[in-house]
Amino acid sequence: MEQLLHYVWKHKLLPLEPLSTTDGRSVEVIDPGLHNRNAGPDFFNAKVRIDGTLWVGNVEIHLRSSDWYAHGHDRDPHYDNVVLHVVSTADADVLTHEGHYLPQLVLQVPQHVSDHYEELLHCDQYPPCYKMIPSLTALQVHAWMAALQTERLEQKTQAISQRAQQANGSWEDAYFQTLARNYGFSINGAAFEQWALSIPLGAVGKHRDDLFQVEAIFMGQAGLLEPDSINQRHREEAISEGYFTKLRNEYLYLQHKFQLRPVDHTLWHFLRLRPQNFPYIRLSQLANLYYERRTSLSALLECKTVDELRRLLDTHVTPYWETHYTFGATSARNSKKMSVSSVDVLIINTAIPMLFAVGRHRQRDELCDLAFDLLEQMKAEHNHIVDMWQACGLPVKSAGDSQALIQLKKEYCDRKDCLRCRFGYEYLKRPANPASTASSNPYKSL
Repeated sequence: MEQLLHYVWKHKLLPLEPLSTTDGRSVEVIDPGLHNRNAGPDFFNAKVRIDGTLWVGNVEIHLRSSDWYAHGHDRDPHYDNVVLHVVSTADADVLTHEGHYLPQLVLQVPQHVSDHYEELLHCDQYPPCYKMIPSLTALQVHAWMAALQTERLEQKTQAISQRAQQANGSWEDAYFQTLARNYGFSINGAAFEQWALSIPLGAVGKHRDDLFQVEAIFMGQAGLLEPDSINQRHREEAISEGYFTKLRNEYLYLQHKFQLRPVDHTLWHFLRLRPQNFPYIRLSQLANLYYERRTSLSALLECKTVDELRRLLDTHVTPYWETHYTFGATSARNSKKMSVSSVDVLIINTAIPMLFAVGRHRQRDELCDLAFDLLEQMKAEHNHIVDMWQACGLPVKSAGDSQALIQLKKEYCDRKDCLRCRFGYEYLKRPANPASTASSNPYKSL
C-alpha cells in the first residue's frame, strides 16, 4: 500500500522509537518535504538529519527497495538528488544514476492508521467518516470548507478559461457558453454547451435588435425547427398554427446567410423533465435574455450584489411559449418566468465563477473577493448531497458551504480519496479504539 506509506511520511505519523537507516545510522525527520504528484521524486526539498548531518533534498518512497530498479530510477539523473529512500521492505541496496549508494529507511504504516484506512475504504455507510464528523472542531471544519470552496471555484475557473482559449481568447463567448451550459441544469448541460458552440455570436449580434430572428437562430441551431424534431402527434397542429413555420422559414434564410450548421435535435433530453425545463422554454428564455443584452460580460461585471445578479438573469419566454411547452401542444397561459431558485442556481454556477475567473485572468482581486462574498450571502442549495452532510452533523449555512460539500463528495468521497481529505486525516490519526461521539448511523432515522 504505497499510497498509504506516502501518507504516513507526509504527515509524519512516525513510530515513537528512534529511526535508523538499514546500515544503522540515526535518522531524524525535520521536514518531510513537498508532496509531488507529477513525474520525479515523491517529495521535494525534504530535510532529514542522518547521523547528525543535515541533508536537504528529495525523498523517494517504495514498498520494496527493488522497486527503485523496477521503475528505472537507477538510470534516471532526475533521481540523483534523492537523499533518502523510504521503504516498507528493504530487499536490496540502491544506487543512483551516478553510482552512489542511497541511505534507506524502513518505515511501517502504524497498525491503527492501516485499520482506519481499511474502514474508510470498505464502510457500507456514506460518507464512511460519518462517525467522527461531530467530534471535529469548528476551526477544523471551517478551514477545510474554505479550502474546498476555493478549490471548486478554481476548478470552474479552469473550465471557463479553456472555453475562452477555444474561443480565440473571447471571454464574452466563454461567458455565453458557460451560461448556456448551466441553462441545461445537468440533464441537458452538455447539449446546451454544444449548442452554444454552434452559435456565431458575431453574426447573431447583427440581428440582436429583432427578438424573432434571435429566437429563430437559437431554435434552429438547436435542431428544433426540423419537422422530425416535433412529436408526431403534435406535428400537424404545430404546422397549422403557423409560428413553427414562420420561425423555420426565418431560420432557413439566416442559416443560408451565415452558413450555419445546427446540432442534432436528438441531443436533447425530455424524459423525466418538468415541462418548464424543456429545451424550448430554456431557449426562449435565453433568446429574451440575449435580446435584452443581459448576457454580456460587461453587464455581469457591473453587478455588485445578489439582488443585482437576480435582476440581470431573471427572464421570461416569448409570447408563443406563454401558452406552449412544445410546438403544437397548448398549455395554460403562463409567462414561464425563471423561478427564483433557478436564477440562484445560475448565479452560483455561472455568474459567481465567471466573476472569479475574470478576476484571476485580469488580476483584479476585488472581483475574486466579490465572488466569495456573494457565495456567503446566498442561502445554501438544497440537494441530496447537502442533506447527507447535514445528517452527519455538518453545519450548512450558505451557498459557500453547499458548494464546498459538493466538491468534497465529488472530488474526494466518490473517488475514495480519503488520503487527501482533511476529515479523512482526522479519522486516520485517531488512536486505535477511540470513544466515538457518534457511533450510530445518522441515516437510520431518515
